[in-house]
Amino acid sequence: MPAESVAPPAVTDDHGGRTIRRLVAVLALAAVLPALYLPGLVHDFFDLKIYMRAMEWWAAGNPLYDYVQPDRVQGELYFTYPPFSALLLLPFSALPLGATVAIFTVLTGLGVVVTTRWLVNPVIARHDLPRLFTLTVAVLLVFAVESTRETITFGQINMLLVVLILADLLFAVPGARRWAGVGVGLATALKLFPGIFIVYLLATRRWRAAAVASVTAAGATLLAAALAPGDSWRFWTHELWATDRVGRTDYTGNQSLFGLLSRITAPEKPDRLIWLLLVAVVAAYGLWRAARAARAGNPLTGLTLAGLVGALVSPITWTHHIYWFIPAVVVLVDAALGADPSYPAGARRRRRLAALAVGTSAVIIYGVVSFQDWGVAAARTDSPGEFLARNMYVLLSLLLLVTLPVGVKPGESHQSDRPTE
Repeated sequence: MPAESVAPPAVTDDHGGRTIRRLVAVLALAAVLPALYLPGLVHDFFDLKIYMRAMEWWAAGNPLYDYVQPDRVQGELYFTYPPFSALLLLPFSALPLGATVAIFTVLTGLGVVVTTRWLVNPVIARHDLPRLFTLTVAVLLVFAVESTRETITFGQINMLLVVLILADLLFAVPGARRWAGVGVGLATALKLFPGIFIVYLLATRRWRAAAVASVTAAGATLLAAALAPGDSWRFWTHELWATDRVGRTDYTGNQSLFGLLSRITAPEKPDRLIWLLLVAVVAAYGLWRAARAARAGNPLTGLTLAGLVGALVSPITWTHHIYWFIPAVVVLVDAALGADPSYPAGARRRRRLAALAVGTSAVIIYGVVSFQDWGVAAARTDSPGEFLARNMYVLLSLLLLVTLPVGVKPGESHQSDRPTE
């Protein structure tokens, strides 16, 4: 009898179909990006141009903080960064403006790719996600977020600060490296907002890293003072406290607690005592939860909460400053994937966290100012709908301060997922 033929295994198109679906998803996301960036083209690298014109003014022998540029919305805008930032920006004044724009844009793009990889790689490894597809989608989504769009179209330096902070707090500090704290210190010397992470290091009892960060910031500041003593003295004794030099505090782009209060009381300034009380409560609660997250072995949640606290308590927090919604989404997605859906509590937890991640993503992609014209004059918030729309990031930051999971190590199921015997 002839030998029985063995039929080859059936060939399915599951793999090919999955690849096609992923490719379509990536192309769809990439196709949406130009439409999201279109409104921001009117910014025309406005902030970067202020930096460069201020550097030219300074290089010509003029006082750095005398430079002023008129603005349709904010009135008059000045160079407001610390002198150490000016020292690093000064060499760019020798380049053609187009070259400087290209360098800043490329560096911001590289910063987005590198930091997104840092955030997403552990999630991919913990949950066995398709690496290339997940990273590609994550990078495209980060480019879609309003804070990234505003950073690129205004020509801001925010991604440099994010790279320094994340390198420090995700790798150097948890690994107890000798240089732990240097990144946070340099970022603080460049732009004061990152100083909240020195407070975070103190709250988490990372004494050595906090000391290194403080010494680094002080050293960079003293270097600037040695090279530009007059401008340094003027900045630290006067310009630092003149918030009106940065712009109107009631403008919708200022998504801080002080901005929220300013929009309620405009055109009058809000009561400083009320603001300070709110700052104290928010800072104490947010940093307490950040410290809990760090003690639980979750540095990403800890630094994210610290970043949100910084955005809330700063008098001026423009939308492009609030990068910290991005790691918040990563934390939520990671926790949702780690919830055990085989138990009702775990399934509910997964749905809740996933909904919060999707909702946060939708808010920060659409944004607060990108697609709205809030006018040029001080206007008081006079309806619940307007209050919600004009303070969306403030309210979202407060919500995330309360809801980001802090008591579970990444990759572990929440204890409440499983019923007790």
